[in-house]
Amino acid sequence: MSRTSSSPPAPAGSAGSAGPVRLGPDARAVLRPAVVGLDAGFWLTRREVNARTSIPQGPELLESAGNLHNLRLAAGIGEGEFQGAYPFVDTDVYKWLEAAAWQLAQGDDGDLEAHVDRIIGLVAGAQQPDGYLNTWFQLVKGGERYQDLRWGHELYCAGHLIQAAVAHHRATGRPELLDVARRFADQVDSVLGLPGSGKPIDGIDGHPEVETALVELYRETGERRYLDLAAYFVDRHGHGLLGGEAYCQDRVPVREATDVEGHAVRQLYLLAAAADLATEAGDAELRTAVERLWHAMTTTKTHITGGLGAHHDEEDFGDPYELPNERAYCETCAAIASIQWSWRMALLTGEARYSDLIERTLYNGFLAGVSLDGERWLYVNPLQVRDGHTDPGGDQSARRTRWFRCACCPPNVMRLLASLEHYLASGDDGGLQIHQYVSGRYTAEGIAVRCETDYPWHGSIAFTVEETPADRPWTLSLRVPQWCREVRVRCGEESYDGPVDDGWLRLERTWAPGDRVVLELALEPRLTAADPRVDAVRGCVAIERGPLVYCLEQVDHPGGGLDDIVIDTTRPLAVKHRPDLLGGVITVVAAGRRRDIPDPGWWPYGPADSSPRQGGEPVELTAVPYYAWANREDGSMRVWLPTS
Repeated sequence: MSRTSSSPPAPAGSAGSAGPVRLGPDARAVLRPAVVGLDAGFWLTRREVNARTSIPQGPELLESAGNLHNLRLAAGIGEGEFQGAYPFVDTDVYKWLEAAAWQLAQGDDGDLEAHVDRIIGLVAGAQQPDGYLNTWFQLVKGGERYQDLRWGHELYCAGHLIQAAVAHHRATGRPELLDVARRFADQVDSVLGLPGSGKPIDGIDGHPEVETALVELYRETGERRYLDLAAYFVDRHGHGLLGGEAYCQDRVPVREATDVEGHAVRQLYLLAAAADLATEAGDAELRTAVERLWHAMTTTKTHITGGLGAHHDEEDFGDPYELPNERAYCETCAAIASIQWSWRMALLTGEARYSDLIERTLYNGFLAGVSLDGERWLYVNPLQVRDGHTDPGGDQSARRTRWFRCACCPPNVMRLLASLEHYLASGDDGGLQIHQYVSGRYTAEGIAVRCETDYPWHGSIAFTVEETPADRPWTLSLRVPQWCREVRVRCGEESYDGPVDDGWLRLERTWAPGDRVVLELALEPRLTAADPRVDAVRGCVAIERGPLVYCLEQVDHPGGGLDDIVIDTTRPLAVKHRPDLLGGVITVVAAGRRRDIPDPGWWPYGPADSSPRQGGEPVELTAVPYYAWANREDGSMRVWLPTS
C-alpha cells in the first residue's frame, strides 16, 4: 500500500542503524547489510580525519565556491549573480549534507548539526512551490526546465538531493529534508514518463544518478511509484533519447549491453541502479546483465588499484586492456561508484568476488583521492608521474588540490568514509558474513562478534563471539581475499582446515559467548604481472602486500628520477615498519638498478638488442602504499616497474 503523507514514519530500528542501502522487505537479495561499529585501527583513523577535518571544512568551502550563495539567491534572500562553472554545483551541497548526516549518526558536538540545519533551511527556501529545485535553471536559464537533459543535470542534482535526504532521515529520524526531496521527486514524476503515459516528456538525464536514489526513496517511504520511475529511467537509456552516444549511456540498453563504455562514473551509477532494480523486482534479465557487465569491467578495464577510466577525454572507459599509466584517469568518483555497485552485487548474489574488488578499490583507487590530513584531494589518480612532469593544474592535476571547479570528488569521498561501516558486513537467516576486516563490533539479528586486528599491516584477525542465539547453530562466514595464497584458522585451540568455498570460509556451529576464532592471512610482499594484452605494462611488475598496491616516489630515491629504474625480480622483497613515515606504514624494500642508457644522439631509436643490458648503478627501492602517495613533496611516481 502506498503512503501519501508528506512525512513518512521513521524506518524500523533506531535512527542511525540503516545505511545508504536498505533493502525492501520483499527484496530478492541473498544477503542484507549488517551493522559494524569501528573502534580502532586503519579505517577508524581515516574516518576520524574525515570527521575532524574534511567534513567540518565543507561549509566554508561551499561558501567560498558560491554554492550556498546560489541557494540564497534562489530563496530570494541574497544579492548578486550565480557563481560556479557548471549547472550541477548544487550537488556539492547535497553530497556534503549526506556526509554530514552519516556523521551525525555517529554523534556530534553540536556544531555540525547547526550547519546541517542551516543549509537544509537554504535548500528548502530555494525550492519552488511545485517542488522543482535547481539553482542554475532558476537563476540563469529563466526557469527553463528539462530542455537540456543531456547537459543540464537536473535529475542528477535531484538524485543527490534524494540521497542526502534519505541519509538525514535514517540518521536523525527528522523529516525536513526528506519532505523537500519527496516534493522534487513528485514533480519529476509528474512530467517525465513513457509516451502514452500522459506525461509531457519522455527523457533521461545525461548523468545517471537519480535512478538509484529513487530506489532508495522507495525503500524509505514505501511509495512504489518511485521504484517504477527508477525502472523507467534505467530502461530508457540506450534508446537514442540523448543522441545515442555511449558517453551518456545512450548507445545500447542496459539489458542488451555486453561491455562497459562511455563516461565511467555515469556508467557505474546506472549499473548500481540496475542492480538495485534486479534486487527489488526480482528481474532475472537485469541481474544477468549486471553480472555480465561487472565481469567485462573487471577482466578488461580495471587498473590494479581498482581504478576505472582510461581517458582524460570524456572521462571514459577505453578499449579492452587499454590501461595506461601516466594518462590513466581513474577518477576518484569512479572508484566510489564502483564500490557502491559492487556492494549491491555482493548483497544480491552473496558472491565474495564483489567484496574482493571493494577491498582493492577502498585501499587503493579510492583512498588515494584524499590526503592523509584530509584537506587536499586528487580528482584523477594516475599510476605514473614521469620525471620532469609538467602539471596541467585544475581538476586533472596530478598534485593534490584544496578544491576543484568541478568539486564532485571531495564531498563524495566524505560521504563514503562517513558511511563506511555499512559496507563491511552482512547477515542472512544462516548467520553473519564478514566482507571487510576492521577492528570493531559486527552485529546481525541476535548475533554480535567483536573483531581485533591491525589489518592491513598484519594478517592476524581475531573474532570473539559476544552475543549468540542459544538454541540454534549459525554460520560465521569469513571472506578469504582473492590475493591470499595461504590462510590458517583456529577455532579455540583447534586448527580448522575446512575448504574455502567460492571465496568464503564458513564456520557453522552452535556458538557460545566467549568463543574465539583467529584467521591468519599471509601478507608476504609479492610481485604482480598484468595480462600480456595490457600493452602499457608489458615487461613490468607491480609490488603488492595484502590488499595494498605499492608505488615508488622520487622523494625516497635521491640522486635521480624514476624513469630509468629497473627492478631486480631475482632478489627477495623485504618489509620495513616505518612508524615515522606517512602516518605509520609498512614499506616494501626491493633491489633495483638505474639503467645505463647510452646517449642516443639526436634520434632516440636504434637497432633492437635481444640481450637486455644488465649494467647500471645498483639502488635500493623503497615502495610505499599507493594510497599515501603525493603527501610529501611533488615529484615523480610509478606503480609498474620495468624488469629489464
